[in-house]
Amino acid sequence: MHKDVEQVAVDAAARVLDTNWTGRHTVPATGLYPHQWSWDSAFVAIGNRHREPARARAELVTLLDAQWADGRVPQIVYDVGRDDDYAPGAGFWRSETSGLVQPPVHAWAAWLVHCADPAGSAREGFFASVYPRLVRWHEYLHVRRAGGVGLPVAKHPWETGTDNSPLWDVALERVPPEARTPIRRPDLRHAGSGERPGGRDYRRYYRLAEAYRDAGCADDLPIGFAMVCPLFASVLAVSELALARMVTALSDGGGSAPSAAGGAHEAAAARVIAALDKHLWDEELGLYVALDDTTGERVHRATVNGLVPLLLATPLAPGSAMGPEGAVGVGAGRAERMLATLAGPGFLGGGPFLPSTSREDPAFDPALYWRGPAWFNMSWLLQRAVRARGRDDLAARLKGHFTVAEPEGFPEYVDPDTGAGRGTRQFSWTAALTLDMLLSEEIEVLPRP
Repeated sequence: MHKDVEQVAVDAAARVLDTNWTGRHTVPATGLYPHQWSWDSAFVAIGNRHREPARARAELVTLLDAQWADGRVPQIVYDVGRDDDYAPGAGFWRSETSGLVQPPVHAWAAWLVHCADPAGSAREGFFASVYPRLVRWHEYLHVRRAGGVGLPVAKHPWETGTDNSPLWDVALERVPPEARTPIRRPDLRHAGSGERPGGRDYRRYYRLAEAYRDAGCADDLPIGFAMVCPLFASVLAVSELALARMVTALSDGGGSAPSAAGGAHEAAAARVIAALDKHLWDEELGLYVALDDTTGERVHRATVNGLVPLLLATPLAPGSAMGPEGAVGVGAGRAERMLATLAGPGFLGGGPFLPSTSREDPAFDPALYWRGPAWFNMSWLLQRAVRARGRDDLAARLKGHFTVAEPEGFPEYVDPDTGAGRGTRQFSWTAALTLDMLLSEEIEVLPRP
C-alpha cells in the first residue's frame, strides 16, 4: 500500500474509532451494535494503542469493571438506554450484562497496550489493576468451563465469536427451533437477510440463551450445546503467555504478583496446547477442528477457526516451560501442514481474501455470516502467525486484505472473492486492526516468556 494511501486509511480508521467512542468504551458499530462487546473491545484496544494509549487502557478496564463474581467477563455490557436497538438485550438477561462470554483475547490485548506506552501504563497502575482480574477470568475458563478433554467449552454459538460457523451445525440440530421469547431482528435493518443467520437459527439461539439464563447461567447444568473451539482455546493459550509477561513486568516494577505465577501461566498455556494437539487435530483436513463435548465427536469441517492454532507454532527459547527443548506443543510438522492448508485452494489459494469457511466445504457461502466471508480479525491473527513462521509471502497476502477496509467503509466482513463489503459499516475492530496493521513496528509477534 502506497504511503499516501496508508495515511488516508489511518486517518479514516481513526475517525471511525472516534465516532464509536462513548467516553468509556467503543461500540462495535453505532447502529447494529450499540453496546460494549467483549472481544471487540480487546481488538479495539490493540488498534487504539498506537494513537490513544490511555483510551486503549480505559477500554479494557471498563470491560473488566463488568466482570462477574465468578470471574467471567461478559459477552456484552449493555447500554440499557438502547435496549430496543439490539436483541436480545438487557431485558432478556434481566441484567446489565449478558451471561455469555467470548474468546479470551484480553490479556494479549493488555500486554500489547502496555508495550505501546509502558510509562503511561506504569503511571496508571494498569497491570496492577487488570492482572488479578484477568487471572480470575482465566481461572473461570479453566475450571468452571472445563470440558471432557480439559479445554473450555462454549455453551452457545455466540460465545465462540464465530456464531454461524458450520462447526456448530450438528450440535444445533439437537436444539428445538422454538423459543418462548418473541424474536426481534433489528440486525436486518443494517445488513441484508442473505448476510445474516436465518430465522430457524435465531430460534435455536434464543432457545439456548433462555435455557442458560433460566439455569442462572450455571455452567454445570447441560443445556444442549457444549462445544470446544480451536480458536477459543488458542487465544486462551496466547493470553496465558501474556499473563506470564505481565508477572515479569510487575515484578520488575515492584508489583505484588508472585514470581512463581509466571511459570504457572506458561504451564497453563502448555496444557491447553497439548490438549489441542491431542484432541482437535484433523489429519485429513490439515487443521484443527471443533469437538462436541456432549458426544465426544470431532467436527470434520474446515474453517478459519482451525488455522488460528498457527499462533502457537512459534518455537520458544530453550528452557521454556513449554516442553522439551522449548518446543511448543503444536509441532513443526503440523505447523507446516496448516501453512499448506492456508495456502491451499480452500483458503488463500482459492481467492484473494481469507474465507471464514473453506471454499471446499459444502456450506461455503461468500455472503453469509461466518460461512464464507472474510473477517479482518481472522486475517490479523493469521498474519501474525505466519510472520512468526517466516512466511512473508503469506503475511503479505493477509496484510493485503486491509487494502479494501477504507474503500469499503470499514465493513464488518467482506466477500472473499471480490472484497465487497458485507454486514454493517464503520465497524470498530476493522478500523482498529487496520491501524495496527499499518502502524505496528514491533518485531515480537507473540508474548513469549
